[in-house]
Amino acid sequence: MISRMIVLGAGGDLAARLLLPALAGLRAHGRLPDDLAIVGVDRAAMDDATFRAHVRTAVGVHGDAAARSAAEALAGSCTYRRGDATDPDALRAALADGEGPAVVYLALPPPVFAPAIRAAAEAGLPEGSRMVVEKPFGEDLASAQALNALLRDVLPEDAIHRVDHFLGKQTVQNLLGLRFANRLFEPIWNREHIERVDVVWDETLALEGRAGYYDRAGALRDMIQNHLLQVLTLVAMEPPPTLHERDLRDRKVDLLRSIRTPDDVAAQTVRARYTAGDAVGGPVPDYASEEGVDPARGTETFAAVTLWVDTWRWSGVPFTLRSGKALGALRQEVAIRFRPVPHLAFGQGQHPEPNVLLLGLAPDRLELSVTVNGPGEPFTVEEVTLAAHLAPQDVSAYGRVILDVLAGDPTLSIRGDEAEECWRIVGPILDAWRTGVPGLRDYTAGSDGPVSPGWPPPAR
Repeated sequence: MISRMIVLGAGGDLAARLLLPALAGLRAHGRLPDDLAIVGVDRAAMDDATFRAHVRTAVGVHGDAAARSAAEALAGSCTYRRGDATDPDALRAALADGEGPAVVYLALPPPVFAPAIRAAAEAGLPEGSRMVVEKPFGEDLASAQALNALLRDVLPEDAIHRVDHFLGKQTVQNLLGLRFANRLFEPIWNREHIERVDVVWDETLALEGRAGYYDRAGALRDMIQNHLLQVLTLVAMEPPPTLHERDLRDRKVDLLRSIRTPDDVAAQTVRARYTAGDAVGGPVPDYASEEGVDPARGTETFAAVTLWVDTWRWSGVPFTLRSGKALGALRQEVAIRFRPVPHLAFGQGQHPEPNVLLLGLAPDRLELSVTVNGPGEPFTVEEVTLAAHLAPQDVSAYGRVILDVLAGDPTLSIRGDEAEECWRIVGPILDAWRTGVPGLRDYTAGSDGPVSPGWPPPAR
């Protein structure tokens, strides 16, 4: 493993909320190299002691119990260099603190990615170094292509980690085991047996102080373009010959290339934003009045998109990706809805629900609804659910991604062509939304979200 990490933007929100707590969690579980040195770079006026106090505070606020137990140990491995992430001299100074390859982590706002990458190119990185870029990777296809070109001037593709922590989630990875290690499922994993697939990430939280980022992104860019499309690739891709990074990522890209961009954006997408209401945790103000929001942008806090995969396996099966904020219930899952049986031999008036395979993304769980004979009359049927709650993974999803970066394994990172294909899919939707098609709807905070043709899906 590489034994030093340079964090650009170390004093920012992303590092405090996600990166530092994940590193502390890895330290608590003994998964980090003992000699790992972390150099924080930011414009804030801090010295080593002040930065270490910041690390302890960030882990104490945002980390779990295991991470908090290792906050002091993590802080002890940290030093700080004041500097601008877009200044090549700042990176040279950080690199001069040690020898050998380094992981350069861009914990920066998306508009700073390109100038920081240019600075790294000018500074020069030691042989064997790696770079981590957070999402969103660009804001459209053209900007993603430009970022890819910049990155390839600095490092080879296998040293570039475009991270998406969803790929580190245990249940997301379990899609591979479920599909490819069980003869029960793979023979029926196709259009002949599956009626529809829904990938849902409904949140009860509102903005939580993230307006500066979210109002420029919205639900489609923030969740669907990256996280949920990544889940879709694992649900629908063809079986890879191995799970080595080349085979797995090739199959993911093949699947993305087969997704048809919506030909009727008005009918196949929904966009909406919340109005004032009572959500989990208390009253929520109207989104347009939230601090840091520019109402003129028309940013959506809810997005639903139905896509079609033009392959032999999936022709005609709708895949709906949905994400929203300030909703009334937490629903974060993949729902595989099977087709009804072709003939029901039971009495008239009985209409059992089709089988549904449910993979919970948070918390991790697996459920399968099946129809059985009821306990009374022998020829009546009822639905029962077979459920398994999966043991929590020993490190967080974010921590798993970091481990792979340190080990030089790009399997769970997004390849350059993969990132571009995701933008190809959502680009026409964003173009149509900018013209007002479909119109921006309202939904009350704490409700189930907007209702539209084809959404919500039939009850399980």
